[in-house]
This record gives sequence, C-alpha cells and structure tokens, in this order.
Amino acid sequence: MSLWSRISNAVHGSRLNREIEEELQSHIEEAVASGRDPREARRAFGSALRAREASHSVRVTGWLESLLADLRFGWRQLCRNKVASAAAVLSLALGIGSCVGAFRLIDALLWRPLPIANSSNLYVLSRQMTGLYGKPTEDSYWATPDFNLMRDAVKEQADLIAISDADRTDITFSTDDDMEKAHVAYVSGNMFPVFGLEPAIGRLLAPADDRSAAASPYAVLSWEYWNHRFGRDPRVLGRPLHIGDQTFQIIGIGPRDFTGTETGTVSDIFLPLGMNDLSTRAGVSWHHTFLMLKPGINPSTALDPLRQHLSAISHAFEANCATCFRGVPQATIDRLLNKKLVFHPAGAGISDLQKDYRRLLGVLGLLVALVLLIACVNVSNMMTSQAAARSHEMALRISIGAGRRRLVQLILCQSALLAFLASVVGAFFAAWSAPFVLSLVNPPDNPARLALPADWRVLGFGFGLMILVVLLLGLLPALRASAVRPIAVLKGGADPHSRRRLMRGSIALQVAFCVLVLFLSSLFVAAFQRLQNRPLGFSTDRLLLLETVAGKGQLPVVWNQTAEVLRAVPGVDSVAISGWPLLGRIQINNDISINGAPPSPTPAWFLNVSPGWLSTMKIPLVSGRDFSQEDTSLKAAIVNETFARIFFPGQDPIGRTFARGVNQPLNKIVGVTADTPYHDLREPSRPVFYVPLDEIDADSATGPVRFATFVIHTDSQNPLALTATLRQLIAQRHNGLRVSNVTTELDLVRDQTVRERLLATLAAFFAAVALLLAGIGLYAVLNYSVLQRSREIGIRIAIGASRAGIVRLVTFDAFLMIALGGCAGIALGFGAARYIASFFYQVKATDAEMLALPACAILVTALIATLPAVLRALSTDPTEILRAE
Repeated sequence: MSLWSRISNAVHGSRLNREIEEELQSHIEEAVASGRDPREARRAFGSALRAREASHSVRVTGWLESLLADLRFGWRQLCRNKVASAAAVLSLALGIGSCVGAFRLIDALLWRPLPIANSSNLYVLSRQMTGLYGKPTEDSYWATPDFNLMRDAVKEQADLIAISDADRTDITFSTDDDMEKAHVAYVSGNMFPVFGLEPAIGRLLAPADDRSAAASPYAVLSWEYWNHRFGRDPRVLGRPLHIGDQTFQIIGIGPRDFTGTETGTVSDIFLPLGMNDLSTRAGVSWHHTFLMLKPGINPSTALDPLRQHLSAISHAFEANCATCFRGVPQATIDRLLNKKLVFHPAGAGISDLQKDYRRLLGVLGLLVALVLLIACVNVSNMMTSQAAARSHEMALRISIGAGRRRLVQLILCQSALLAFLASVVGAFFAAWSAPFVLSLVNPPDNPARLALPADWRVLGFGFGLMILVVLLLGLLPALRASAVRPIAVLKGGADPHSRRRLMRGSIALQVAFCVLVLFLSSLFVAAFQRLQNRPLGFSTDRLLLLETVAGKGQLPVVWNQTAEVLRAVPGVDSVAISGWPLLGRIQINNDISINGAPPSPTPAWFLNVSPGWLSTMKIPLVSGRDFSQEDTSLKAAIVNETFARIFFPGQDPIGRTFARGVNQPLNKIVGVTADTPYHDLREPSRPVFYVPLDEIDADSATGPVRFATFVIHTDSQNPLALTATLRQLIAQRHNGLRVSNVTTELDLVRDQTVRERLLATLAAFFAAVALLLAGIGLYAVLNYSVLQRSREIGIRIAIGASRAGIVRLVTFDAFLMIALGGCAGIALGFGAARYIASFFYQVKATDAEMLALPACAILVTALIATLPAVLRALSTDPTEILRAE
C-alpha cells in the first residue's frame, strides 16, 4: 500500500473502519456461499477485533493517526473550557502578534539586505573621532577629492562608491509654479554597475558620467517615483528636470526594487556626483563612501590591509589640504586629524533612521518579548493546573499501557492548538501594528518609508515563534504529566507541595517580568512628559512658517518688501524673517574669537534674523535692544545668556565685540536674550548669536539671500488656514521667491518629541497589558491554590482558626513571591536602564517616583487579584468539607 494511501486512511479513520468491516463481512459471506457453516466460517477468521486491528495497522500510518487523535482530544478539551481557552488564545495572540510586528519593523530597518548583488560584501567607511565636547563620535561623510584618491588606490581589490543623503529638494519639470519636493541623491557613476542593477527603461548612470559639474546633466528616476508621479509613462525619458538653475535630462528608470541605500527613505532621483558644486571642494565632506569587495576577495584577510591603506591616504589628503582647516585653531586641527578609519557592514543600507531607532527597536523587542513571556507563563500555569487535575486520568492511561511519550504528545498537541489559534489571531494584529508604529515615527511631510512584506523571513520567524510558544506552554505540563506515578496517584498520595512550589515560582516569574515592563514604562513616560514640558523661551502659539527659496538668490530688500505685503493680509498680526526656523533641520556654528585671541574650543551657533523677529517669536530681551534697520552696516549681534556666560563671564556683554574666526570683522553686541533651544530640545542650552538678515559682507555689499523663512504670527488658532492665500500672494509677485515648505512652529516642537512620544505610547500600552496579564495570572494561581487546599482550610476553620489566620495562610506565600519578584524586576530594570539611558531626558532610574510607580501598581493589582481567593477561602464551609471526607 502506498504512503499516500496510508496517510489518507489515517485522516479518514471512520471511512477506513467501514471498509475493513465491509471487507471482513464479504469474506465471511463468500465462505458461507461456498457451503461452509456460518459459525465455522466466523471461527476460521478468528477474533473479529484482532482481524480489524491487524488490517487497520497495515493500512494506516500509526504515528499520524495517534497525532490526529490527540489533536481531536485537545480540541475537545479546549471547547470544554471556552472562556479560559478564549482568554488564553487572546493573551497569546497579543504577545505573538506584538513580537511578529516588532520583528517586521526591526527586519525592515536593520536586517533586510538591499536588493543588490553581493550585498554581504558592502561596507561603509566611517571615521571615529573626538567630538566637540570631548565625547566620542563618528563621521561618515567624505570630501569628493578624498574619495577619488581612495577609489583609484584600491581599484584592483575593491570598488568605492559615493552616495549622498537623499535630501528633500525643490524640483520642477516645467515652470517654477510647478515646484514640488523630491528626495534627490547624488551618486558616483559606478554605483549602478557595481550593484548589478539594470534599468526598467532607458539607461542608468555609468562611470563615464563622473565628470565635472555641468558636463553630465543626466537624471535617473527610481521606479517607485516614476510609478506614483508619472504613472509609468515611458514618454518621461528625455524630459527636462530643473533643480535651482540646473537643468537635467531624464535618461532612465531604475530597477523596481531598488530605492537607494538610505534605509527608511526612498530616493526619488539619482544625479551624477560631479553635478554637485560641492564635488570640487576639498574642504567639504558631504557624501558617504561605500566599499564593495571584488568577487573572489576574502573579507577576513582583505579588509584590514584595505582599511590601513585607505586610512593613510585619507590622513595624508587632509593633512596637505590647503582649504580644509583655514582659520581653524591648531588644537581643533589636531583633534580632527586624529581619526580612526573603520568599516561597518552596509548590506542592509545606512541611514539616520537606523541610528536613531536602533536602540528604540531593541527596547520595543524587549517589551514585546516580556509580554509574550508573561502570557506564556499564565497559560502554562493554566495547563499545569489542568494536568494536575487530570492526574488520575494520566495515571489510568499509564496503568492500561500508554507510554510516557504518548502522554507528552497529548499535552503538546493541546499547546500546539493554542499556539496555532493564537498565531492566526496574532497575524492580524501584526499586520496592523507594524504599519501603525511606522506611521508614528516621522512627521507627515517626511514620513519613514519601509517595505514591510509578509515574505518568507516574516513567516519563518512566526513559525519559529509558534514552536517556541508550544514548548514554553506545554513542555513543563507534559513532563509533569508523564512523570505521574500511577500507584501513588490512585491511592491519593500525590505530593501537593511540589505543585505549590511550582505555583510560587510562577508568581515570582510573572511579577519580575511585569515589574520590569512597568519600571521601564514609567521611565519612558516620565522622560516624554518632561521633554514635552521643557520651557522653550519662545511661543509656539499661532506661528506659521513659510520656508521660501529664491533660485539664484534675491537681495534682502526683495525679501523685506514681500514681508511688508504679507503684513497687510487680513488675519496676520506680524511678520518677520529668519534664515531658517528654530528647531528646524539646519544648524551652523562658528568659532568665536574674543579680543583677537585664538578661537575658543567651544563654538557658537548663529541665525540671521530681521528686526522684529524676537517680538514675533515672543523671545524676551534680558538687556539691550532689538535690531534696527541701521544695524546692517554696524555688524550688530544679539547673543543669548549662555553665549554671554561662556565668552564674557562676569561681564556686561552689551557693547563688547567678538569675531567669527581669525582675522574676521568684529560683531558688536547690542542685546542679550533668554536662552532658547536652537536645534534639539534634548540638548543643554548652546551659545547662540543672532545677526541681521541683510548683514553686509567684507566688501560693504549686501549679498543675495537664496533661502529664508517668513515667520508669521496669525490671529487664527489654526495658522495653516492662511497657507493658500499667502503662498499665492508670494507667487503672484513674480520676484523669484517660491514657497518651498509650510509648517508651524508647534509642529516643529512636536517633531522633536516623536521618538519619546512613540516610546511612551508603546511602553504605556504594553505596561497596561503586562499588568492585566499578571493580574489574571495571580488570580488564576491563587484561586487554584485555594481549591487545592480547601480541605486544609476547612479543617483549620473547624478547629478555630481566625479569619486573619486564614487570610495570612492564603496570601503569605503569594505576597512573599510578589516581593521577591518585584525586587528581581527592579534589579533587571536598573541593568536595562543603563543600556537605554540616552532615551531619558532629566530622568534617572534611581528617582524615588520611578521606583514607587511600579511597586504601587503591582501591589494594587496583587490586592485585587487575591481578593476573590481570600473571599473563597473565608467562605469555606468546614461541615461540607468534613462530610465529603
């Protein structure tokens, strides 16, 4: 008989039994028809039961039949306890779905290989160095002339590829009125061939396109951008693309799956590296450098010599660079030259999103794993209790010949059913949760874009997780059930203390995990609240920001005239201009020289602003005055209190001067403002100075302004309501100004807390889930303990035990384990907090309130969970117990 027939018979057991019965009956009828006595014919075939069993064993796969039988029995057991089974499935589904959802995010951001050839041989070059304030940092940006030298030096062993960040850039396809945003990346011409990529249509950039600026005005669109922007129209080839005053010709569409090397950002347009003006400047580091080993080169032996060779070339380039350190103090030069070149694997791409959220995703993985463990401990307790209640059944099974392997299989089958049902429900939660969390990562105008396919990687992880859950749920109950001693159990002599020890251990374990989740959650929530409530020093109320560009630039008088027109719009209170908004993406610093001395090792950050900007932002003046229209020729400056404290300690800074570097014109301080955050809410106050927007240069001429931000204070609580009117008004003036981006100061502040808000939201959610699961687990364990000890409790009440004594009997062990578990959870929390301390803003793990919150939460939960068990114990009727005995 074929294997398939045996498997089919095992699945259709009732049909097989009918066929065997019909076959046996037909043989008897044939014997009777041949003239034999019916009774003799039946005796000749022997025992009918034995004949059926022999025929059955030949026609089925025995192990599969027993497995299916155990699965059917497990299903009936689950159906007998519908409420408990549903609760177990839902709690497990939440844990499994959360783990799979977290894996999808972690895999998409950190682990999924780029769709290129030999991605495992791709590395990014970076330099480890000492930062501004003595802290170690890494610089992964390179100057193009330095890149060219290194590329030529190692071309026999490896290919070096230059790729810039995919910056949001203003582009047009026809007129300036059609301006839109796209992520534009400048790449060396060898990127596409080295990565083994082929065009969807047209051609891709080639090494021959690595020429000087304006020599290769070509552009390649990504397939995704071509799809959503042009609907896959092949006529896009040959169309012009305008960026500022440059015009590019679209020559091809990239492959469908490749969206660049910046994980989390889809590069829309690829341009030749040489088309960027920065590619000729030796002192500007602006793009990444990737290294791809040649086929046949062994990474274990080649990487270290390559690193040393490239390090020597780069160090020599910077040391001999005439423009790299012009006007920089010697101490700063020594610090910048003291670098260590390192290679980092880049097969999964590189991005700021990875750096910012690597640890966050690790925390998320820890939280979901703890929630899953708590759920597994709860369900395992339930199954252990059921197995203990079925000890007589197990003893009888062993007595009539059941093997211990079969008992283990019986319990594991029930665990597998629970895990399978939970996985099905959890899959829906995982499908929703991963995109939802991703939507919280970035603001709507520049969201993170990750591929989250449910491919073999996700399915494989989910299947492995389901197997792990089966083992966590069923292994201990299965081993306990298989270790049953039939004689002891049937005589009623099973050891109750072993079960009690197991229950105590499970209580401590659940509490430890729950307290760890609560402890970390309280830290994240407190950090978010304190960061959100940090004093800003300026008002965010009703402030609209119009980030505006001017192509080749416009004189400040044009910008000021446009501001006057905006002030006349109904609903506008005041209008000012700044080079860029506070807490925006731009930050620029200068070295500061006082009284001709060498520049200080502490730099200061600056911002160009117009008169009235301070009042529009509601930034108070501590002393001095605001800018006036005459301050442009006086090189006036306004500084913040931190600037005054660092560079003029114990002195009145009004009237004093400073220079931005060596041999630079002096700036005279005319005012001092309160401190405000400049670029990052999390950083301490930086020294900041403000200079006029239309400040004259060294030749006493006013230079053109290429971009600036109109800061508009409105009457409306919703400042965005004026966007269309103001944007149209600026465009109608035809003075070369175009609104590039519109936002509000409040949105910029909110964007600063995205990471902390995400952590606090997820942590609070998982803390509530962990607390609920822990409470359910405590209730189940204590309730089962009271049921098991009902005889002892009844006897104690009969001989005069007090109600307080009964309460102590029921709760003492539980609260002792809760205390031990809580201490273990706090200890684990201290260890975890050191790893993620960078996420905390003005919060310490040793703060009293951080310790009090999880302790109070678990105590209240324990009191609520123990109350039903205590009431059940106190309501025990000793008469009924003794009568039953």
